[in-house]
Amino acid sequence: MKVGVTQLIAPREWSMIEFFEKTSATGYEAVELACRDEGELTPDTSDSDLAEIAARAREAGLELNSMTHGHSRAKANLLAAGAAQRYGIERTRKALEQAAKLGIRCTLHTLGTLSADVGYGEAYANGVCALQELAVDAERLDVAIAVEFVWNGFLFSPLEMKRFLDDVGSSHVGFYFDPGNMAVFHYPQHWVHELRNHIKRVHLKDWTGRALNGGWRPLLEGAVDFEAVMRELRAAGYDGALISEVALGLAPLEDTAAAIRRIMEMGRS
Repeated sequence: MKVGVTQLIAPREWSMIEFFEKTSATGYEAVELACRDEGELTPDTSDSDLAEIAARAREAGLELNSMTHGHSRAKANLLAAGAAQRYGIERTRKALEQAAKLGIRCTLHTLGTLSADVGYGEAYANGVCALQELAVDAERLDVAIAVEFVWNGFLFSPLEMKRFLDDVGSSHVGFYFDPGNMAVFHYPQHWVHELRNHIKRVHLKDWTGRALNGGWRPLLEGAVDFEAVMRELRAAGYDGALISEVALGLAPLEDTAAAIRRIMEMGRS
């Protein structure tokens, strides 16, 4: 396993190079890049700029482990029908191509959001169909799409997430596990146990309390049972990076890196 961090937690004023330099200097080995509609990394970034990003990451001793698709859910919504879904598919396809050029083998997707005029079953079918179409590109490029549970009112249990991914039916479409996201409602280790082979990547956050009275905490200071989580991840054969999504306002980069190293030693017995 490697100690990783996502660019999502970096201040927007940090350049890509500054992000690489600061994370490398504070003990990280892998990073997750954020592909946004604006900035240094977008679905339209040139090949030469992508090559420069990859080179600078290598110079900093960092693995480019994964990439998020940070597009507007209102405009790019795989759970919707019509223009919003088509735009979401097109932007995701371009992001997959960018990831492949960067040498990144997994991208995070949050699917979109529910709306009052699209029924839950219809949204489920829309999501499956969109990912089945995108799976063709993911398989061609050898870049996985990992779906994350993100409080958007969709896929609210590990069994439902498993069924959804089984219905998509591609080894290149899987699950992005984040224990902090389900600690509000569930025991995160149950998600690992049920989804096992579907897990592509792992975010790390910690949480204390319930949905209406809780909040994010530094790693190992919340309610997540990381010993149980790591035991299940080891049983599932996961040996990839553990990617911090801990806000800098909660803990400095170096403190979170040290906490991840402690978590990496858990669940061995």
